[in-house]
Amino acid sequence: MSSPKMYPFHIAIPVHNLDECRTFYRDILNCEEGRSSDYWVDFSLFGHQLVIHFKPKSDEELHSNSVDGKDVPVPHYGVVLPWNIFQDFSKDLKAKGIQFIIEPYIRFEGEVGEQATMFFKDPAGNALEFKAFKDISQLFAK
Repeated sequence: MSSPKMYPFHIAIPVHNLDECRTFYRDILNCEEGRSSDYWVDFSLFGHQLVIHFKPKSDEELHSNSVDGKDVPVPHYGVVLPWNIFQDFSKDLKAKGIQFIIEPYIRFEGEVGEQATMFFKDPAGNALEFKAFKDISQLFAK
């Protein structure tokens, strides 16, 4: 199903330390905090609803697949941002000392689907990807 109008997504992710992750999303990623309880916290992640839910720590390792010669963690989530916001956001994260899984770079350079992308983990080990296209019509291009 395709639609010309964008709607906010909702995603709920597990975290083993609610306080540490609350600080990360609020203070590092600059997400506005919404409703909360002793077991979960809502955030606005670039206008999308992200909810962190307490879950005891797991020893499960992230899987990865090769994309453009880099090991992309699975699962992961994030937001496709406007180009200038991606550039500012990545600079801010670097200044805050984020340790990247994949440093910000241009993927598929000069090809269909060229995009800026970066990957990093939250304190609970959840993988995040943020990306941007100079030409958003390339989002689903083949």
